[in-house]
Amino acid sequence: MSSNLTNTGSNTTVSPGGLPSRRNTELAMLVFAVLIPVFAYANVGLAKEGSLPTGMLSYGLGLGLLAGVAHLVVRRWAPYADPLMLPIATLLNGMGLIFIWRLDQEPSITHKATGGEAAPTQMMWSALAVGLFVLVLVFLKDHRVLQRYTYISMAAALVLLAAPIFFPAKYGAKIWITIPGVGSLQPAEFAKIIIAVFFAGYLMVKRDALALASRRFMGLYLPRGRDLGPIIVIWALSLMILVFETDLGTSLLFFGLFVVMLYVATERTSWIVFGLGLSAVGAIAVASFEPHVQGRVQDWLDPMQAFKDGSEQPMQALWAFGSGGTLGSGLGQGFSRLINFAAKSDYIFATVGEELGLAGLMAIILLYGLIVERGIRTSLAARDPFGKLLAVGLASAFGLQVFIVAGGVMGLIPLTGMTLPFMAQGGSSVVANWALIAVLLKISDTARRPAPAPAPSPDAEMTQVVRP
Repeated sequence: MSSNLTNTGSNTTVSPGGLPSRRNTELAMLVFAVLIPVFAYANVGLAKEGSLPTGMLSYGLGLGLLAGVAHLVVRRWAPYADPLMLPIATLLNGMGLIFIWRLDQEPSITHKATGGEAAPTQMMWSALAVGLFVLVLVFLKDHRVLQRYTYISMAAALVLLAAPIFFPAKYGAKIWITIPGVGSLQPAEFAKIIIAVFFAGYLMVKRDALALASRRFMGLYLPRGRDLGPIIVIWALSLMILVFETDLGTSLLFFGLFVVMLYVATERTSWIVFGLGLSAVGAIAVASFEPHVQGRVQDWLDPMQAFKDGSEQPMQALWAFGSGGTLGSGLGQGFSRLINFAAKSDYIFATVGEELGLAGLMAIILLYGLIVERGIRTSLAARDPFGKLLAVGLASAFGLQVFIVAGGVMGLIPLTGMTLPFMAQGGSSVVANWALIAVLLKISDTARRPAPAPAPSPDAEMTQVVRP
């Protein structure tokens, strides 16, 4: 690969076709993506103990090693990939480790949650996640190969989604499976990637039929009755997930992803209207008889009453946002221990708001938004329809999950129990999201790679020879 690239003397490597690969730009941003969490680590140690933490050097070297390995693999196997996604993912993962370690310093959280510190375990899962990231980039030669497994991927996704039914519920929901020697995993984190593969392959073939409209009503083109079948099936599956597993987050993510990809494939606004209508009907119907969902909705509608009844976390999270103000209380100086064990999972977003304030919270949200934006940009640049749909599907799944978690913690929607990508404690979440970034980088590399120069025709060669 190095023989095909030339160095311009700046931080940009350029191909013979003139398109910059931007790998040196990525490396420079990775340096900052590692240094920022290291400085945050020092800040927490100074706030809690008045001295630099003893593990700061090892943490910095570990995060730097993971970032360096990921960069070298991207440089070798995806040289034209988007230069922003890897540094942003590294920064979010690094800051997530810092916040988990910061919460480990609160004994009330540590003992109630896991019986020990969670940061070392999360660091191990991050290393495994980068390992999977490497494997995807090395062995996935072309993302279009995934199209061959359209229906196999749907069967695999259904197995993953149904697996938690056979395991006992935790915190009122059946979203985990327990593997001896490994611990609890959330199959839905991996299912979102596999479902996006199925939707991309299915919609690429069926989009013309789904785009047909039978009649127009109130400015909307209504789909034909026989074309409503796919969205009805997906709606029914999402309701089954919600009923049997009481997993509101996965149900919203699953159905929302399909509606978004259906709209992108067909460009019909009517599908969005039908999707939102079916989602509202299904949520109301399930909430009318499912106690766990009813409890989540009641806590959302009246968090103060929930606080009085013993469900303190929704109100404590809102107080955390309020006490953070604009600039926050400072790393290590908040009172996230009042949120108890959930502070390390979905409620870690409240810790960010309390200790970094509105400014820091918006910075984190913008980082998530940049990943979604780069994924959509990759979709627009992709040269094949399957790659376009897969990229927008993966970016939408990532963005929907962030919205579902952040909206639940901030009180915009009922809390769902999903994990905040890269930041919250959870091995399956960090592994799945690194794999998602790897697939996006592979699509981006194919989209940005210069097209091979056409071979000169024999007539042109003869003209050059004859011309005096």
